[in-house]
Amino acid sequence: MTTSTTSTEHETGFHETIIIGAGVSGICAAIKLREAKVDFIVLEKAQEVGGVWRENVYPDCACDVPSALYSYSFALNPNWSRVFASQEEIKAYAQDTVKRFRVSEHIHFNRALSKCEWLEADKCWQLETSGGVYRARFVIMACGPMHIPLIPHIKGIETFPGKSFHSATWDADYDLSGKRVAVIGSGGSAIQFLPAIQRKVKQITLFQRTPPWVLPKVDTKISNRWRTIFTRYPFTQKLFRKVLFLQFEFLNHNLKNKWFSQRLETAAVKHIARGVKDEALREKLKPDYSLGCKRILLSNNWYKALGKDNVEVVTGITEIQGNKLVASDGSSCEVDVIIYGTGFEVSDPPIGKLIYGRNGRSLSEQWAGSPSAYLGTMAEDCPNLFLTLGPNLYTYTSAFVIIEAQVKYILSAITKARKKKIATISVDGDTSAKLNKDLQNALQGTVWNSGCASYFIDKTGRNSVNWPWTTMKMQRRLSKIKLSEFQIEKH
Repeated sequence: MTTSTTSTEHETGFHETIIIGAGVSGICAAIKLREAKVDFIVLEKAQEVGGVWRENVYPDCACDVPSALYSYSFALNPNWSRVFASQEEIKAYAQDTVKRFRVSEHIHFNRALSKCEWLEADKCWQLETSGGVYRARFVIMACGPMHIPLIPHIKGIETFPGKSFHSATWDADYDLSGKRVAVIGSGGSAIQFLPAIQRKVKQITLFQRTPPWVLPKVDTKISNRWRTIFTRYPFTQKLFRKVLFLQFEFLNHNLKNKWFSQRLETAAVKHIARGVKDEALREKLKPDYSLGCKRILLSNNWYKALGKDNVEVVTGITEIQGNKLVASDGSSCEVDVIIYGTGFEVSDPPIGKLIYGRNGRSLSEQWAGSPSAYLGTMAEDCPNLFLTLGPNLYTYTSAFVIIEAQVKYILSAITKARKKKIATISVDGDTSAKLNKDLQNALQGTVWNSGCASYFIDKTGRNSVNWPWTTMKMQRRLSKIKLSEFQIEKH
């Protein structure tokens, strides 16, 4: 689904609500606003919908949450081909959902946001985009945390004469056959693309700062028989989804239990042993931190690939000297290509640089490297502006579950504002501070704060990513807005 629009005067103007981004969050918000008959548009920077699943096209890109749960509860898909869907299937699902719920006409493509500024006199937001200037009472930032690729600062990076790219900007036209490849990073994208390219390249050198915990991925094809059952009897897929949700809740809760996490670690160490025969390499691949302190990864072929003759695992990179890359242990190698599997700016969301609230400062300045929000959804000094997948909402479940809970909360705020003739809804600083203090206290002693270096911990040493309680508690807190917790201005 693609479209191209040009900037003309009549395309810009005032709307009650503007959604930024047509990824998973933006599509959900659009569907629910349309159902509630709210005036809205969606501004999307690209030429098609899909968000992170449009951007990431590296080999073997797939989800690590089962498809039955990684989808909208109100738009179940009985035709997933596998338990864990591929990037292509998820992108197609997003496009089909847009068509199915008839929100296509609300989406304006090629509209990259450059600034979002609160206008106090007019009690609205002004949005400057590549396709014109818009204004809105309410703004929903549905940009997602996996948005801007992170390229690390490496000494001599500018001296490398070969090909280099991030996994999120994969160059599908570049032929890796017979090349000497350096892979920087061993996170969620690297464990998918490295095994996929291992057979065609001459040599892979993996620069691994810290090894991840990787568990087996119970991924199988979904038979035609089961797809037929899901189609004819939708309650069966709803039941399957519920079982998966409870399994993730069980994992989320029991990671705090040392006995449980040790059992998982034992299974993960056996997984290493099955894939890697070399004892020295096994030790390199065994993490020295508690399982769950970093994101838990799933793969059936990561360790098998690392054990191949044309793959070498070294420590983190310290310097680039032309074609030569130097690791922190002093070893070096010459390569033709560098692929960065170094993730995204999660704990310092780039969207914060574009949002200027009531105080005239950007949200990034306000956060100063340590993002916080009320229930991960509303930031101080930003009236009528909502974040999706915001600070301290990450938990071991499907992003769709979190997004649907947040959209329900956002819709509650907008509809109550309309009904009660409210001009602005603003975060109360004291209420927000108390919630976030309780949240940080609850994180103390959890596996997420157990001391490893992860994107959960921001540059101030604070955990600005994880939600310390159950997903069900999150859903209850986000079921509807309590206006008594906010500062309200009437028209």
